[in-house]
Amino acid sequence: MDLRSRLADVDARISDAARSAGRDPSGITRIVVTKFHPVGLVEELAALGVAHVGENRQQELTAKRADYAGAPLTWHFIGQAQTNKARAVRRAADAVHSVDRTRLADALHAADGGDGGVLDVLVQVNLTDDAGRGGVDAAGVAELAEHIAGACPSLRLRGVMGVAPLDEPPADAFARLALCADTVRGIVPDADWISAGMTGDFAEAIAAGATHLRIGSAITGPRPVHG
Repeated sequence: MDLRSRLADVDARISDAARSAGRDPSGITRIVVTKFHPVGLVEELAALGVAHVGENRQQELTAKRADYAGAPLTWHFIGQAQTNKARAVRRAADAVHSVDRTRLADALHAADGGDGGVLDVLVQVNLTDDAGRGGVDAAGVAELAEHIAGACPSLRLRGVMGVAPLDEPPADAFARLALCADTVRGIVPDADWISAGMTGDFAEAIAAGATHLRIGSAITGPRPVHG
């Protein structure tokens, strides 16, 4: 299939999964992850009506946003961020899905350009038992959410993000993420984003309440070989 066909196929599957879950497909935002693909693919996606794109690496996000010259897009940063890259991430991203510690929240807030702009952020939750993976554990979600809401006024807490581990059914992991989302909404009532679901598990994520899906290869095709 070509790009248009792959996009239409994924959108049809999203709609089917939403209806199966008793949800309105219009309440789900599809983010196309263009990792390692050239900016030309972003331009093709925009021409097909895509409004949201995601990147895992700050350097790639920065470069693509600088090179892109098409219709306005919302740029999502979904990878792990180092605090020393916070200024560059903030400059290039409209939303950061991977805030997993207070130091990173503070660094993103400190990178505020003083122009009154607000950066959308999500608390990334570690859904595995591996403390070395990105994300705060479930027990730390409330504390991090309270810090963002209370100490970082240039950040707007929008919800939670998680990646399902490979060693358990994704539905089980997404159920835990939904509980974390409830915790965050108890602190910031309108923080109703749940960023979950990728190419292999977005139907389960939709069933668990995901509002934002991060889908790459099912739409973009195989990633180019990256040296």
